Amino acid sequence: MTTINRPEIKSEVFGDPENPALLLIMGAMASMLWWPEAFCRELADAGLYVIRYDNRDTGRSTKYPPGKPPYTFDDMADDAIGVLDSHGIGKAHVAGMSMGGMIAQLVALKHPSRVASLTVISSSPVGMDTSHLPQTTDAYIEHSAAGADVDWSDCGQVIDFVVKDARAIASTIHPFDEARMRAFIEQDYDRSGGFLSATNHFSLKGGDAWKGRLPGMAVPLLIIHGTSDPIFPVEHGEALAKTVAGAKLLRIAGGGHELHPQDWPDIEAAIVAHIRSN
Repeated sequence: MTTINRPEIKSEVFGDPENPALLLIMGAMASMLWWPEAFCRELADAGLYVIRYDNRDTGRSTKYPPGKPPYTFDDMADDAIGVLDSHGIGKAHVAGMSMGGMIAQLVALKHPSRVASLTVISSSPVGMDTSHLPQTTDAYIEHSAAGADVDWSDCGQVIDFVVKDARAIASTIHPFDEARMRAFIEQDYDRSGGFLSATNHFSLKGGDAWKGRLPGMAVPLLIIHGTSDPIFPVEHGEALAKTVAGAKLLRIAGGGHELHPQDWPDIEAAIVAHIRSN
């Protein structure tokens, strides 16, 4: 583990360190395992040096008492740079998913000299009013509200709820493998020692200093967004693409708020092509 601004941030690498570095930032409540190992290895086999890490309050990184996290989104953006520092990397390609996509945008805005290119997956523009865009679906809001009744210290309740969550955000055209997902979530739960602290991610603040700054972002941007995403409908990805000059947008037909294995070839090819062109 590496100490970064007091928290310990656990990271893992794949591939040859002589290759272009790709830093992966995952979303709310999600440890590095939600960037699947096979996905990371395929990117490494394509010629990248892939780094994934546990955000604060997830996996094996530092955890805080639930309720009042003593850090902000800006701190999490700095954590990403700290991970690069810990691996001796001056400049990297950065990809973030969901909340991780927002953190990745902050990384590019705060530390542009450290970011060679940016990929934002299943996310929403930071520092922008998105109230005019389609919002989270009613079905997902109803599911999410049930999370308030979950005892987040009870392993069985938590795993059942997170499996339901994975189904609620899944692709509308690919099959949902509940047995595989349950086994994965059990693995993540055991490795993380539970998900109670990870609920801090829903109380985070910060990023206010970057309001209105996206149009000036000069980092080459690729947006990847599922057309059936129930949390951030695809219009959020489209709005981000319109806001940043030269941005490219890949729509994943029927894609949800996930990295479904059947979509990996298209996602990986787009990321690799984006990095090779920058």
